[in-house]
Amino acid sequence: MTTPYLADNQPRFLEELLDWLRIPSVSADPKFQGDVRRAAEYLQARLAEAGVQNLALCETAGHPIVYGDYLAAGPGKPTVLVYGHYDVQPADPYELWTSPPFEPVIKDGNIYARGACDDKGQVYMHVKAFELMMRDGQGGVPCNIKFMFEGEEEIGSNNLGLFVQANKEKLKADVILLSDTGILANDVPSIEVGLRGLSYHEVEVTGPNRDLHSGLYGGAVQNPINALCQMIASLHDQHGHITIPGFYDNVEELSTAARAELAKAPFSDAEFEASIGLPASYGEAGYSTPERTSIRPTLDVNGIWGGYIGEGAKTVIASKAFAKISMRLVPNQTSDEITALFQQHFERIAPAGVTVQVRPHHGGEPVVTPTDSAAYQAAADAMETTFGKRPVPTRGGGSIPIVAMFKSELGIDSVLLGFGLDSDAIHSPNEHFGVFNFLKGIETIPHFYRNYAAAETR
Repeated sequence: MTTPYLADNQPRFLEELLDWLRIPSVSADPKFQGDVRRAAEYLQARLAEAGVQNLALCETAGHPIVYGDYLAAGPGKPTVLVYGHYDVQPADPYELWTSPPFEPVIKDGNIYARGACDDKGQVYMHVKAFELMMRDGQGGVPCNIKFMFEGEEEIGSNNLGLFVQANKEKLKADVILLSDTGILANDVPSIEVGLRGLSYHEVEVTGPNRDLHSGLYGGAVQNPINALCQMIASLHDQHGHITIPGFYDNVEELSTAARAELAKAPFSDAEFEASIGLPASYGEAGYSTPERTSIRPTLDVNGIWGGYIGEGAKTVIASKAFAKISMRLVPNQTSDEITALFQQHFERIAPAGVTVQVRPHHGGEPVVTPTDSAAYQAAADAMETTFGKRPVPTRGGGSIPIVAMFKSELGIDSVLLGFGLDSDAIHSPNEHFGVFNFLKGIETIPHFYRNYAAAETR
């Protein structure tokens, strides 16, 4: 049930979020460097207004980390470390947006803007949930809370690990709470308890020492674009299996009982296909669509380019061709292992007449979080209170590499209390976040704190 404070203030909460979304905090593009910092400063200011203490912009070799805390609950109460990120993906291609990506609008019950769901909208739920606890007169803040929001998640969190290693005492907590995930549907709440890891690369295939006339040289030289396409095509067989030797050696194979438990989550192949305009789904033989996107590893080309792509015709054989390739990993695989296997294999399959360079970018480890912990139960109880249904535990297809890093460096588990939907088009044109979901997050998060405090101080 929405509290009077939330009902009275939701127009302001939404307007503040829209103001934040207007700041193009694209971490991947240096031209937005100043905007990324402005987004951090905006977040710091709103946290201060909400009542968060000890706020600081912690400088890194890249974009700053916003830190703040509220420790007034006292030493006998548990401490929750809240993590999120304020940087966003590039908005390209701009022409596919129905409204400009950094001019947010609310229509059809959704907030349309780059970062609306991933992750500004979900971060801002935590800011406003804290304000709600401070001011709604329903018992205050029952836990000690530390906030840590970074500006480099979309480019691999390159400096977060160093910050965590250098600040273990500052970040000491009992559990990590983050909202960079989603639910199955607005009437089917869920909590993600597993995430895939990541191994990401850029490959470069080089042929002749310059672009060549395709009439004078065609048929006598290896075309790097042709070669790259052939190499990429060979990375899967006719059954959708990845052909890199050793790729599946350490893959965790779930039991029939575990697969049956995951299959209890409602899913429609027809609705899935219709939602993204596909005549049929595709994937590894022997697995369902939900399994292919959660418990199985994958390999995908994220971008490919080379040669002439301007208006009209230019008959050339390009000197170089490029691609960006990512692999999603599952438990027992490691990013270092898969990075090495991919690099060795891709270099080995290069045809005569070209040279290949593989440049690893970033990676992250898969993770499975416990469902029998007090923190998970507190989150499940909170969702049951606000949604009226017990949430379904699910495994997500995406990667949040810092979850595994937090476990290894700080020794604590995370609770993935997200409120987005698969249909929110994150990383794509027309990203959006439901007003319902934004407000439901603000409503639910305080219940998590109350439940967790009660469980940990019994």
